[in-house]
Amino acid sequence: MEINGVGWIAAIIIGGLAGWLAEKFMKSDMGLVMNIILGIVGAIVLNAILALFNLGFTGWFAYLVIGFIGASLLIAIFRMFRGRGT
Repeated sequence: MEINGVGWIAAIIIGGLAGWLAEKFMKSDMGLVMNIILGIVGAIVLNAILALFNLGFTGWFAYLVIGFIGASLLIAIFRMFRGRGT
């Protein structure tokens, strides 16, 4: 199984790094597992959005950058909805 030209183990490692970078950039404290999830999900979501515009990127560096941007967006969206609650 490959995700954007990287294997699933590499996707976990790169996703974790992307999530950690986003966590530091956005000044949040999410934890290791959430960093991995945010990095991978962020990369998948942003790649799906980019695919709508016929833009596709492959390779570990593209996965890292897209994961970082996607995870940062997910953190921002989470903060936006969390702030509206109770």
